[in-house]
Amino acid sequence: MEEKNFTEVKEFILLGFTADLRFQRVLFFIFLIVYVFSLLGNITLISLICVDFRLHTPMYFFIGNLSLLDLWYSSVYAPKILMICISDDKSISLAGCLAQFFFSAGLAYSECYLLAAMAYDCYAAISSPLLYAQAMSLSLCASLVAASYLGGFVNSTIITTETFTLSFCGSNIIDDFFCDLPPLVKLACDVKESYQAVLYFILASNVITPTILILASYLFIIAAILRIHSTQGCLKAFSTCGSHLTAVTLYYGSILFIYSRPSTSYALERDKVVSVFYTVVIPMLNPMIYSLRNKDVKDALRKMLQRATFS
Repeated sequence: MEEKNFTEVKEFILLGFTADLRFQRVLFFIFLIVYVFSLLGNITLISLICVDFRLHTPMYFFIGNLSLLDLWYSSVYAPKILMICISDDKSISLAGCLAQFFFSAGLAYSECYLLAAMAYDCYAAISSPLLYAQAMSLSLCASLVAASYLGGFVNSTIITTETFTLSFCGSNIIDDFFCDLPPLVKLACDVKESYQAVLYFILASNVITPTILILASYLFIIAAILRIHSTQGCLKAFSTCGSHLTAVTLYYGSILFIYSRPSTSYALERDKVVSVFYTVVIPMLNPMIYSLRNKDVKDALRKMLQRATFS
């Protein structure tokens, strides 16, 4: 039997976006601004929800947890991206790559489940507004959030274990800005059919299933809106679910674009741009989506700013 000599990979080299030093500096400042706005936006929204008693409702409980996820999610990627842009050292250890992969997958899957739970919350708010507080009790909301985190990180443990038990040999260059699934699989030496089966299971359980739940919730929401006879009631119903629908469209659109296509259609440069969008840009946009379109949040922010000005 022929023996193959190879060096086991101990670290990876993240190429990022470009080798042009001047363009790297421009990207550094762009990503720094986006990351700072993401931190400020999510921290401000979480603080408003905690401080203002008018925001102590199930809907804002979910929004606060979404902001917490986005805060953590962007922090998994942004510091490493900034270092790649500004430093000559573009390496990441195998352990560091594993940790980044685990947390990014766990948080991404948790957000899929959380957005599905928020869709059900929108349905409860629109279909039975008078019984909304009883239908979405604190214990139910906490259970849905806990289940989102549990489901996300259990599946992340499965896919991380399966991915990092593959043999990475030969090239250790990842033409991306973080340890993502497609470029890692391309570096593996022994991708078996059993691994492909695990990938399909993870995709079905963490993306397709929540997507079906969200679509079902919105079908019921549409049916509930059609039963509303007043124009003001319809506008209020659309306002309730409008922000969530925008967030779902942006997040699921980019996730499905990357991971639900066949490997033959994988285009590196295009997919890197989409990856930047859902890893760095969307966590910055979500606080804006839920604050600029929401009168209660804007009133709470105005009240907090006035309090800070007077003090």
